[in-house]
Amino acid sequence: MIKLSIVLAVRNEEENIARCLSAVADIADEIIIFDEYSVDKTRDIAKSFGAKVYLEPHHANFHITKQKAISKARGEWILQLDADEVVTPELAREIIDVTQMNYEQIISRRPKENKKLVLFQRHLKVVEEKDGSLGKKSGEIVAFFVPRRNMFLGKPLIHAGVYPDAVIRLIRRGKAYLPAKSVHEQMDIDGEVAWLFNDLLHFDSPTLARYFSRLNRYTDLRAQELKNSNVSKGLQGFIKEVVIMPILVFVKLYLRHKGFLDGPRGFMWSALSASHFPISYFKYITK
Repeated sequence: MIKLSIVLAVRNEEENIARCLSAVADIADEIIIFDEYSVDKTRDIAKSFGAKVYLEPHHANFHITKQKAISKARGEWILQLDADEVVTPELAREIIDVTQMNYEQIISRRPKENKKLVLFQRHLKVVEEKDGSLGKKSGEIVAFFVPRRNMFLGKPLIHAGVYPDAVIRLIRRGKAYLPAKSVHEQMDIDGEVAWLFNDLLHFDSPTLARYFSRLNRYTDLRAQELKNSNVSKGLQGFIKEVVIMPILVFVKLYLRHKGFLDGPRGFMWSALSASHFPISYFKYITK
């Protein structure tokens, strides 16, 4: 019986994939890789870890490929990762523990007083206000949020609203899927959602060059969303996307969420995050 499947969707990740897979090799019953025709050594490295590698055409919305990888897994539980993520030893042990627990045991492990749990609950409230209720009462835990610690320019960001950057990563097979409509969407969950408490490290922006590469991709996707929503290209849309939203986001991240406590990196993160709105808008109106 396959208990835990590790699944990844990748494209040209030779710099990251060995670090990612080496952290989970000891807990995986199978490793599934969907590769969008990488032109580097990504597939060779993945196969060296015993991964089953499948080729998939490139999709602008990477969630399409992620969902195909999830659908291919045979494990009772599926851990979906990105190549630039690393499971800490503490998180690996916690994953093994919870996949062996029943509903009552999972519920009882929730601490009554825990700073991270308070942050989780606050995060869930924001998610559900934006995307609607997540999951449903069923008497079965089928998905887990994981706290993600984002590494920005070589160090973790603790403030600026990015920790814990909770993401659903551990799911029960057949009980959760990505609609693949938006890069920022939540999973559709057929059951209840719980939390893990140990960190998943995310090396998404080790350099500014890497950050700007991701920014370009995400703003392309958001520009398409603006188009699909038929956002005004007149003065009203300009003021909202180029003036109001960047200011609100910067103030929220840098002041309200205390990004200033992360020093220059906190300022850069807050400012660059705010820049997504005008960049997306200018891409949209110039297409």
